[in-house]
Amino acid sequence: MQLNFTNLFNFDNEVIEIDTRISLDDFEYSTYKPLKNGAEVKGRAYCKADVVYLDLSISFDFFGVCDRCAEDFERNYSFNINKIVVQKLENEDDDFDDFVIVENNLFDLDDYVYQEIQLYLPQKMLCSEDCKGLCPKCGKNLNKGKCSCEKEVDPRMAALLQLLDQE
Repeated sequence: MQLNFTNLFNFDNEVIEIDTRISLDDFEYSTYKPLKNGAEVKGRAYCKADVVYLDLSISFDFFGVCDRCAEDFERNYSFNINKIVVQKLENEDDDFDDFVIVENNLFDLDDYVYQEIQLYLPQKMLCSEDCKGLCPKCGKNLNKGKCSCEKEVDPRMAALLQLLDQE
């Protein structure tokens, strides 16, 4: 979806209302495509005191695989974006995170949302914060119960363990 910011950059009081669902079928996370339902984007772009603002609310369902236990899970994510829209940065030292740069007065909303979701998602995806993962020996999912594997003993402590076995 292309948004035209020409009127806003001319300090018009126009408001661009945004209420759309963006298909993200080509979005890849790790080795799979987790955004089956796309992303819902709501918000607006407006000019206030000769400054152009972009306020967005993005929400999406993430269908993923836990990085610790390899179980499938589904989670809803949502976050807000509040940026100042500019045609170029006047000062190279400006914090780029506060601004959205729009060239030729056209803004590609789909591409922007794609990039923001990539930045928002965590590096390690877990089914829950307290996921116990898999047993390194037998591969049992430790979230579903303990395994019957014996704990490995530090080789430096093996001599002490032999003393306990003799009693």
